[in-house]
Amino acid sequence: MKIKIILTMLMLALTTSVSYASFPVERKVVTTERVTTSSSENQNVTTAKKTEVKATALTSPAAASGEKSQGIAFLFWLILGGFAAHRWYLGSPWYWNVLFIITLGGLFIWSLVDVIGILTGSYEPKDGSYKDSFF
Repeated sequence: MKIKIILTMLMLALTTSVSYASFPVERKVVTTERVTTSSSENQNVTTAKKTEVKATALTSPAAASGEKSQGIAFLFWLILGGFAAHRWYLGSPWYWNVLFIITLGGLFIWSLVDVIGILTGSYEPKDGSYKDSFF
């Protein structure tokens, strides 16, 4: 009975964890001003109205560099291509990646199309772009 309680407590401790970000997260507030003017032809009166809009965004240094590397994508294709690692890295939808794995890369045809797209730069990441350098 004691071993069951100990194992249950151990499993509970391993499955629930409290973690904090190990990198700084910065809050950026962007303020934009909109000025609208209206004039009346009969009275020669011009009125201006200012509207201030604030937008808040959380950013981190890790998320700030949205550029992916063609070299890393190529290495993922070369080493872990059967598991669609290059597709996960470049942000393809999960259902296409699972289909890629099930069909063995479209009987290797889909895989060849992917590597040609990676090397020529036509298979771009979902969010962002490629770095200027290959690696």
